[in-house]
Amino acid sequence: MNTIDKVVLFPYYLTLKLRDCFYNCGIFKVRKCEIPTICVGNITAGGTGKTPHTEMILKTLLKSKEWGDKNIAVLSRGHKRKSKGFQQVSADGSAAVFGDEPLQIKRKYQNVTVTVDRTRVEGCDFLCNPEKLQSDKKARKCLHKDLPKSDLIVLDDAFQYRALQAAINIVLIDYYHPTYKDHLLPVGRLRDLPERLSEADILIVTKCPTYLNVWEKGKWAKHLGIENFNASTGKGTNVRGKVQTLLFTSINYREMKPVYENGDSRYIYSKNLILFSGIAKDKNLRQYLSGTYRIVKHFRFSDHHKYSNFDIRTISEAIKEHPTAIVATTEKDSQRIMDNKKVPEALKERLFQVPIEVDFLTGEEQNIFETTLADSLKEFHSEHERILHG
Repeated sequence: MNTIDKVVLFPYYLTLKLRDCFYNCGIFKVRKCEIPTICVGNITAGGTGKTPHTEMILKTLLKSKEWGDKNIAVLSRGHKRKSKGFQQVSADGSAAVFGDEPLQIKRKYQNVTVTVDRTRVEGCDFLCNPEKLQSDKKARKCLHKDLPKSDLIVLDDAFQYRALQAAINIVLIDYYHPTYKDHLLPVGRLRDLPERLSEADILIVTKCPTYLNVWEKGKWAKHLGIENFNASTGKGTNVRGKVQTLLFTSINYREMKPVYENGDSRYIYSKNLILFSGIAKDKNLRQYLSGTYRIVKHFRFSDHHKYSNFDIRTISEAIKEHPTAIVATTEKDSQRIMDNKKVPEALKERLFQVPIEVDFLTGEEQNIFETTLADSLKEFHSEHERILHG
């Protein structure tokens, strides 16, 4: 930690430090789940790519022999949702009820159980013991109580939720906003102590250029406190003596898809584009679209923005100014705009979403990730069996 964080931001720094100390020494209770849990998180305020990395993890698990036929669940907080307590997300639901990110994941992976609960300990308990949903008072507001018992849970954005100790912690760091150059809120973007990165099992530097040489990767390892880093294995040892895996991913945009069923694919060939988004950062998206289109209008809203009738009218007015333009937005935004029932046909037929996926920079890193994940899950089961049988 630097002088600004320790002196200028001392009240926030002290709060985080005491909280960390109380959890580490046992004053605050920490629980473990009876089934394996994979936490995907960060220590910064948004923008590291948690949702596409969660989807990448699901894809990895579903294609594996060990987990492809198991009941995999995702548990998220469901940021800015109107519903309360534990909820099972349905693909035909709304972003207002479940949150845009959980709804996006459910619509992509309909065989995966996607749930939301601010209290992750209770959420995990319901996923492990779904019969409790029928009688537990805490589940009285749950809309869809019929769900299978989970075999594994992916925890979306739970690294700061210290009351639950995940079996595997995967922590993301934005390549363009490295934690070692950042400051605590509100001066910077850090919402947790940077030394907590040493608790991660896997660190992933996201949004990287498509190529980084071994020297650059080693430099990142050094800045993150990882010694004896071997780029060919992705592993090194931190100051606590813990072996950590450090990997690098890039975000790649895929072919645009219509948001509505009546979307007219001919608009894809337009030269002009109207862009609107309500995400933490849309710079990369703008740069990507600028390579193909001339962006004639750009509307930027706050993260997780709820699209009002006024917003719809504003976008529709832009269509009148540019009648041949395609309208593009993000996958997350498309979940929210579909909540508005007054979207005119003229907008529906030209509204497209830009899917994103994450890829490791090399095939070797992909293999390292899959092997590390599989080995960690096997280790969890071995430890669990040892505890059960003494």
